[in-house]
Amino acid sequence: MKTSTLLRAAACALFAQLSAHAYALDPLSYARYDQVKTSAVHMDLKADFAKKTLSGHAELTLNWLDKSARILDLDTRALTISKVQAQVADGKWVTVRHTLDKADAEKGQAMHIDLAALPAQPQKVRIYYHTSPKSTALQWLAPVQTMSGKRPFMFSQSQTIEARSWVPLQDTPAVRFTYSAHIEAPKDLRVVMSADNDLNATGKGGWDFKMPQPIPSYLLAIGIGEIDVRALGSRTGVYAEPKRIGAAAYEFVDTEKMVAAAESLFGPYRWGRYDMLVLPPSFPIGGMENPRLTFLTPTMIAGDRSLVDLIAHELAHSWSGNLVTNASWKHWWLNEGFTTYVTTRILESLYGPEVADMNLQLEQEEAIASLATIPAAKQALLTKDPDTSSANYTDEGLAYPKGAWFLRTLEQRAGRAVFDPFLRGWFDQHAFQSVTTGQFVDYLRKNLLAQHPKVLSEAELEEWLHGAGIPAGAKRVVSTRLAALDATRASWLSGVTPTAKLDTKKWNATEWMKFLNDIDNKATAAQLKELDQTFGLAKSTNNEVAFRFYRAAINAGYSEVRAPLEAFLMSVGRQKFVVPLYAALRAKPADKVFAESVYKKARERYHPATQASVDKKMAGK
Repeated sequence: MKTSTLLRAAACALFAQLSAHAYALDPLSYARYDQVKTSAVHMDLKADFAKKTLSGHAELTLNWLDKSARILDLDTRALTISKVQAQVADGKWVTVRHTLDKADAEKGQAMHIDLAALPAQPQKVRIYYHTSPKSTALQWLAPVQTMSGKRPFMFSQSQTIEARSWVPLQDTPAVRFTYSAHIEAPKDLRVVMSADNDLNATGKGGWDFKMPQPIPSYLLAIGIGEIDVRALGSRTGVYAEPKRIGAAAYEFVDTEKMVAAAESLFGPYRWGRYDMLVLPPSFPIGGMENPRLTFLTPTMIAGDRSLVDLIAHELAHSWSGNLVTNASWKHWWLNEGFTTYVTTRILESLYGPEVADMNLQLEQEEAIASLATIPAAKQALLTKDPDTSSANYTDEGLAYPKGAWFLRTLEQRAGRAVFDPFLRGWFDQHAFQSVTTGQFVDYLRKNLLAQHPKVLSEAELEEWLHGAGIPAGAKRVVSTRLAALDATRASWLSGVTPTAKLDTKKWNATEWMKFLNDIDNKATAAQLKELDQTFGLAKSTNNEVAFRFYRAAINAGYSEVRAPLEAFLMSVGRQKFVVPLYAALRAKPADKVFAESVYKKARERYHPATQASVDKKMAGK
């Protein structure tokens, strides 16, 4: 074989090795964290509401695993980098070369910092930069979009891979780091972060934060605005806009009890304080489990504490997700499935098995209904598709109930006396680590199935992890109250029970949600009108109930609901609500023009993530 041929063969072999190794890393990150890992991040940033940017620098402390590596690869998205410096042995900072690759629509831009000219691997680098006004993580709200209408507001949403759009870093859940920050903001605006917020801080001289526990990048969070704070207990509190703080404090009064209940089940709360920030309505999701400061949608404030299961869910993440984290987003169910299971256990501990069963039955019913719209290949907890894109991963919505159903099956078969110590051990033994499904399966086999092999066969394990749908062996929860509701619904739909005779005085929010789910696409426009006139559902302060009523009304052709529906779409930005409603409207020729006119006005009020989702629906995708 000629020398050139040998060289080509060697190069191909090396490339194959590198490719195989890179494939084992998080495919949604450019970081080579097998070579170097970030152990700490410090941010020194200034918020400019006029320009809609954060500017300053990020300082990364590095732990070099490969002593021969001289390139630091980071994730960025639409950041303008002015310079990069590295700290050499004598403590001086020297400018080093950096390059940015062509932008990828999903992953952003790879940033390569060349450190080959330095005498040794530096322990720290600083990247000076500013964000784009169109940062995919940051939403800059004008005063008109806030409750007071006087001051602007900004908040972040870093999950899943959007932290790279406001901080250049290794944006993968496989890397955990501590962080600190100094933030400059306009006078009279409070800054909060997913760190140790001081309830008595004034911001004089800037706002300073420390997060002593190591977190993954998607849990980096910041909020700036006209924000008040109320203590709820010795280690819990709530932040919100001044006009909302009273309602929020009332709604979240049981938070301290929730923390105690979770600790009794799954071990100590390891994050110091548990505070919450209620964001303006454009926040795109229900809640974000940012450690020490959960971000919440105002749509869960119903005035009667009927939607506090959302708080229980975000709190549960303090164990499943924040403490023990999926190593890549392919293993999403390890975060959300575990958290959904833990949420039910917290609710049962606080409010009793009847309430827990009602919530769980509704959760399972909605999961089964969702299967009709999810490709079979994306119904597995862990898909077998290549890890090249998030488009190949498990449907993110199904991961919640299916993962929880799997854990509940283990609990039911093993018994809580066996299962609870098993699950607590998982959290204890993997605390502040990033894990894969393979690691959980190894732990499951060693710590549960080896002693109790009849709990789950290998074939069943394979079906749960890699099969479509919900396995046949999964038991469905049946709530006696919801079972009684089925007869009421059937009688009403058939006309036997008139609307005025529906005995709803003792119905809770879950019963209303199930009733509206079950009459969707079955009730007539006349029946929906009667419901609305009798119970005022279009004006319900419970957004979960209102959403389901609007959806049923659209599908039934009840057009008189348009005025309150438009008000809802103009004032609520939660994707769970607005995306299905626009999709339902667009599907009906009679409603399509109405949908387009509302969206034209409402779009600027929505978060970029919500805009992208609704844009697809309005385009028929």
